[in-house]
Amino acid sequence: MWVLGLLLAVLLLMKGQESWGACVEVDSDTEAVATENFKLGCICCKRRAEVPATASVDWYYMKVPNTSFVQFHKRLTWKGSENSTDLQDGSILLHNVTTNDTGLYRCEITRNLTIDKFSRIPTYSQKNFTLTVVEKPTRPDASIISEVMMYVSIIGLQLWLLVEMIYCYGKISAAGVAQRESMAEYIATSPTEKNSEDLLVDE
Repeated sequence: MWVLGLLLAVLLLMKGQESWGACVEVDSDTEAVATENFKLGCICCKRRAEVPATASVDWYYMKVPNTSFVQFHKRLTWKGSENSTDLQDGSILLHNVTTNDTGLYRCEITRNLTIDKFSRIPTYSQKNFTLTVVEKPTRPDASIISEVMMYVSIIGLQLWLLVEMIYCYGKISAAGVAQRESMAEYIATSPTEKNSEDLLVDE
């Protein structure tokens, strides 16, 4: 009985770890294509999933380096956490990207952890990244190398299969020749010789 209880406890622990690890902080993409929409990613995971909290997200933009950030609201659609006051995903969608959108972006997440009815612990996190706008999408070197390696692997596999087929055909062909030679030798033996051999055996 205690074994069943231990197994249940382990399963509950694994389930809890899966739920705590559901949030993954992934950096935003940094290359947008002109005239298309672009998702500005901002994920800030809460370290203690069991603690209730409320969070707010603010986005800022700096076009020219070494100037001040300005808050912006135009051409934006919310793409972050839904139906929750604890925003772990503060991503937004920027519509109809232009070259003027190139610059430095900052996402600020302010979270208040509720310890009890009277205690709240504020936390603050910010993420910065530089957005580049291009006319046409460019492929990263890693993607090109992966595709080349895939084609090389396919060609290598086909050559290996061809060699295996030639080898198997040679083995089958050699076996067929040996079988035909054995059959021809058996047929070449005359009935008289067979009868003489039988008489010698009887004597």
